[in-house]
Amino acid sequence: MEHRTTEESAAAARRARFGKLPERIRHEDLTEEKAATVQDPARHAHDPARSWTSFSCLAADLGL
Repeated sequence: MEHRTTEESAAAARRARFGKLPERIRHEDLTEEKAATVQDPARHAHDPARSWTSFSCLAADLGL
């Protein structure tokens, strides 16, 4: 019987200290919508004169 009283007093102490749970936050309040930018074709175009800048080779890095 004493065990039950201890549990009830502990539960009462928790309720007094923490109260109730906070209100739920809606999913719409957690997310943010942004408008997409228009695709820039020049950004992804192939430029043969500058293609060497993205070339990754150990020999080229060492200057061989």
